[in-house]
Amino acid sequence: MPTVTLNTGTTMPILGFGVFQVPPEETERVVTDALAAGYRHLDTAAAYRNEDAVGRAIAASGIPREELFVTTKLWNHDGGEDGTRTAFATSLDKLGLDYVDLYLVHQPFGDYYSFWRAMEGLYREGAARAIGVSNFFPDRLVDLTAHNEITPAVNQIETHPFYQRTVDQEVMVGLGVQIESWGPLAEGKNDIFTNPTLTSIAETFDKTVAQVVLRWLVQREVVVIPKSVRPERMAENLDIFDFELGPEEMSLIATLDTGRSVALDHHDPDVAERLGGVRIG
Repeated sequence: MPTVTLNTGTTMPILGFGVFQVPPEETERVVTDALAAGYRHLDTAAAYRNEDAVGRAIAASGIPREELFVTTKLWNHDGGEDGTRTAFATSLDKLGLDYVDLYLVHQPFGDYYSFWRAMEGLYREGAARAIGVSNFFPDRLVDLTAHNEITPAVNQIETHPFYQRTVDQEVMVGLGVQIESWGPLAEGKNDIFTNPTLTSIAETFDKTVAQVVLRWLVQREVVVIPKSVRPERMAENLDIFDFELGPEEMSLIATLDTGRSVALDHHDPDVAERLGGVRIG
């Protein structure tokens, strides 16, 4: 599996497996299947409420800890730095791990400066091998970086053919932050799997649309974490390293960018109010 090197020196598999919206009662089985398929990069979050199931699958797999890259995320809370440490300890306990490879601020709302100060401490202590953010637009990412000691290693944002985030990626490259895509397949929206441009490219390479999109992202040096509950799709999503898109295909896919989210617009005041007010127990 190809990797990227984060600004901490940690290597991160460029293709991983996400468990967003996987029901807790199905997660252990799904992650077990993903590990059996060959995934070694797992992405979860406290807000997904399935960290414990991910942990059980890891424990049952028998895969050495050093062969895995595990990400989880901190949700908004009212406890400042102490609350961040409490939330992290809860996540670590549910996962059954001694450390995580990457710990992210899940949303750019609330007192995330205090969250970040606590996370800097967790990084220095080795409890989190790398720390980063999720859903941060360039202005907030630049501001957070300018006023803290440690630059985020990763920014996980919605990135797919209809929302390509090229300017965001340029800013991240300048800061030394790795871009990571959530929703790489646009959550199935905008008829992505029947899009004429993507289906034509897929036919050319005898691949599926999903494989073409994931390959396009990887060639842009974007880390991807597709999700599937079906073992055959898990295997299919891993099978993207035996072909390469040429400049023409890359340019054609670039024309699909609408510059708009198909999921959540974090600049929308209603979204900010809704997500910023949610607390998890």
